[in-house]
Amino acid sequence: MAASGHRLVSQREIPGITIDAQETGDGITNTIIIEKGKRIELPIHLCLGITEKAGIQRIQTRLVIEEGASASFLAHCLFPFVESGEHRMDATIEIKEGAHVRYHESHYQGTHGGMVVVPKAIIAVGPGAQYFSDFSLVKGRVGQLNIDYVVQVDTSAVAELTSKVFGRESDSIHIKEKMVLAGEYAKGLIKTRVALEHDAQGEMTGIMEAHAKGARGHVDCREIIKDRAVGRAIPIVEVTHPEAKVTHEAAIGTVDKKELETLMAHGLDPEQATELIVSGMLQ
Repeated sequence: MAASGHRLVSQREIPGITIDAQETGDGITNTIIIEKGKRIELPIHLCLGITEKAGIQRIQTRLVIEEGASASFLAHCLFPFVESGEHRMDATIEIKEGAHVRYHESHYQGTHGGMVVVPKAIIAVGPGAQYFSDFSLVKGRVGQLNIDYVVQVDTSAVAELTSKVFGRESDSIHIKEKMVLAGEYAKGLIKTRVALEHDAQGEMTGIMEAHAKGARGHVDCREIIKDRAVGRAIPIVEVTHPEAKVTHEAAIGTVDKKELETLMAHGLDPEQATELIVSGMLQ
């Protein structure tokens, strides 16, 4: 499926998948259902964006992965020429028992810094299911980014959220990700990697709750800052069962001195070495 602003550009039928996308006048709504037991071998491609210098895009998405199904999604969000624009995504994702999903979302927003991006998602991972999400915004200016994800993980299910963002100039980044390990032996990971330079600001909030026997969770936040940038990390962990466990780690600061010295010993100057370290973290 491809959409520019509030206009559907293309939509393609795929065996084993039910897709219903509609233009609503003030946005786009779409429902994607992966049928029970179906295994979709190739990635499902979603292309969203604004091609004008100014515009608004509002997307409402409902994604259902039925029992025992598996699929991967590749979403490209493109705003290369936008000087003033807004992209809002409200998603509900239901991953049923034994299903498996990988969702990779990559943004490119040009050099103007006038985009406001607000992705929100509520995700339910059913018993024995697996959900792996990867959000990346490392090319072009971020503008303003406000991520708000909530994931509930059922018995013996696994969920991982990974976010990678590079803020420059006056970019503002807020990432709030909450994971609730509600079922026995549920496992969860929240992993955030952010680089900030110039006058960019970033605040990352990772919330992990474990409420059942054998549940295991981890929050991992790393931020590299340069120049006058400001980074904040707020890990929040809560455990209400004596046989559950949650851990967290957060690191904010400049690049590691030993890594920098090693690269300089191989002929790189400090700026080149720093760029390589940041690039490696955001891969």
